[in-house]
Amino acid sequence: MTSSINIFSNEKGEINRFLSKFYNTNLGITNELKWQKHYKNPIEMAELIGVFIDNYEDFKINLWVCFDTDVYIHVSHKNADKLIRYIYERYPY
Repeated sequence: MTSSINIFSNEKGEINRFLSKFYNTNLGITNELKWQKHYKNPIEMAELIGVFIDNYEDFKINLWVCFDTDVYIHVSHKNADKLIRYIYERYPY
């Protein structure tokens, strides 16, 4: 099972703007209202979650993570720190 990050927005171009800033390049995302990336190593998700929370007021996007089949967790400024800690405890590799 791979973990995933799912980003949703109601505004076209908002996801591309956020991810282009994160990856420091224009990604040219074709589906402008949702984006998903799967990770074999969930530890890699922590950085994107941290950047999202640091900039959540600048972008009109919602971020959800999935560690188990069909169980999604909404990432907010209230649970992000605990979620990142959980990732490092559950996947210590």
